[in-house]
Amino acid sequence: MSAKPKVLILMGSDSDLPVVQEAAKFLDRMQVPYAMRVSSAHRSPERTRRLVAEAEAQGVEVFVCAAGMAAHLAGVVAAETVRPVIGIPVDAGALRGMDALLSTVQMPPGIPVATVAIGKAGARNAAVLACQILALADPDLALRLRSLREAMAREVEEKDARIGGGEG
Repeated sequence: MSAKPKVLILMGSDSDLPVVQEAAKFLDRMQVPYAMRVSSAHRSPERTRRLVAEAEAQGVEVFVCAAGMAAHLAGVVAAETVRPVIGIPVDAGALRGMDALLSTVQMPPGIPVATVAIGKAGARNAAVLACQILALADPDLALRLRSLREAMAREVEEKDARIGGGEG
């Protein structure tokens, strides 16, 4: 996107890209500018700190972080900013994402990370949550989100009608 990013999507490894692309697709759909970067909480902690500081200086309002296994990326980012951080646990190890979920959600008091479901569904919800946060100050984005919710409700009713949804 060409506009200044409002969301920074960070992933701990490029192997997380298929997961975070779900978040990117939703942000594109909602016309929310974002940037996407790779940085590791463990292998490049100084880079991670620098990216957070640079993103804040550029006007990023929400951070979305995806990581697997020990999954400390969202926590490291949360330690460096007072802006909202949303963590996406990635299924990257023998524990099928449960390790990442627990690493992401178990933050110490005062340094929260909003944590979503493991994997692609979580990535999409991370983008939805980021949009909801941004919509607090953006009525047009709030309208786009409301329209999406209404379309989702219509889809359910249409599916019900196709399978014979009626009293019976």
